[in-house]
Amino acid sequence: MRRNRNAKIVATLGPASTSRETIEALFRAGADVFRLNFSHGTHEDHQRRLEIIRSIERDAGRPIGVLLDLQGPKLRIGTFANGPIRLEKGAAFRLDLDAGTPGDTDRVALPHPEIFAALRPQTNLLLDDGRVQLRVERCGPDFAETSVVVGGPLSERKGVNVPDVVLPLSAMTDKDRRDLEFGLTLGIDWLALSFVQRVEDIREVRKIVGERVGIVAKLEKPAAICSLDAIVDEADAVMIARGDLGVEMPAEQVPAIQKRIVRACRKAGKPVFVATQMLESMVAAPVPTRAEASDVATAVYDGADAVMLSAESASGKYPVEAVRMMDLIISQTEHDPYYREVIAASHATPRATPSDAIGYAMRHVTGLLDAVATVAYTSSGYSALCMARERPCAPIVGMTPQTGTARRLALVWGVHSVVCKELIDAAEVSELACETVRAEGFGGAGQTVVWHAVRHARNY
Repeated sequence: MRRNRNAKIVATLGPASTSRETIEALFRAGADVFRLNFSHGTHEDHQRRLEIIRSIERDAGRPIGVLLDLQGPKLRIGTFANGPIRLEKGAAFRLDLDAGTPGDTDRVALPHPEIFAALRPQTNLLLDDGRVQLRVERCGPDFAETSVVVGGPLSERKGVNVPDVVLPLSAMTDKDRRDLEFGLTLGIDWLALSFVQRVEDIREVRKIVGERVGIVAKLEKPAAICSLDAIVDEADAVMIARGDLGVEMPAEQVPAIQKRIVRACRKAGKPVFVATQMLESMVAAPVPTRAEASDVATAVYDGADAVMLSAESASGKYPVEAVRMMDLIISQTEHDPYYREVIAASHATPRATPSDAIGYAMRHVTGLLDAVATVAYTSSGYSALCMARERPCAPIVGMTPQTGTARRLALVWGVHSVVCKELIDAAEVSELACETVRAEGFGGAGQTVVWHAVRHARNY
């Protein structure tokens, strides 16, 4: 079973996609990687879903990637004595650590001393996804006197965003550590780390997981954008989490930031995928808006490795239709003659390294010989990544003896991963490459296949 497209689809599982029948339908419709969102559901829920995925994988004979998405720190205000309040523009409003006293129209608890430690006068605070905005006038280690810049209704336990500062918080909570430990026992392939602010957040997780899983940095904080190159270099992949990013940064800046992140990841040869609200209307409708279809196509034209569905496949009324629609949009976009022009024009200058040189040469050889496939024999996945960085015209067949590598490559642009036996010499690789290309339906007798096999010490 092969996809007739290069960009991949990540589908989130949830209440609307729990049964084997639905999960298999999502896979058949085009899902390449399944996301388990640990912000919701129990360990038992996620274990059942992963067991179903692996059963489908065995039946289909195709590697399927599984992404565990950690919740990360959740910063919230406390409770109110008499239900929701309304804050008026210009009013004074106090935040403090007194979680035992319910709030009112004058104050509310903010039980996060880390926030107060980072606040300075004129710092902005965003409440309820930015619907209410406060500006700090005076602050201390346990309080902040603010003025209301944007007023509106406010109910208890709403989220708090602090876009102007780097908070002295680890990206990993105690819950995240428990979830990660559990996920590692299940055999996940990718780990998405929320609340990334600096490169040290990635290194902290790397000490725990080593090379057992690929680390995805979720870019949703302005501080992460300031350290973009360092974070991209340290992470194994990047998720552009536009929901939270759009809360903490002006909406008009998000499109340019999205393109900047994609360019940085393509230059570094790291997988990047675009997430949040891509087909949002399909949570309740069987078809997307034309603007949403254009949004998905834009990510494909930019050369993103994958696009992601969240509520559309997790809790929407039309999960399978959403995946099928995304598959159609990607396929249609990639068949547009203009698509190859855009991809060719956006190639990053190769670095003076053996891997970049090989990938660069393979792209040109593949185009010159009109090859039906480019084959990478790889243990770690690194060779396939180097080829994918160049976005060649021919599909990339990633042959690997490592099941975990094949599953991780399910996220990577243009890579059709195949688990194969361990090979010894070049003659074996050449013979199996041709057999695999024929068996997987990429080409036949008389057609050209370009293959490459290098053993790299670096893990993927």
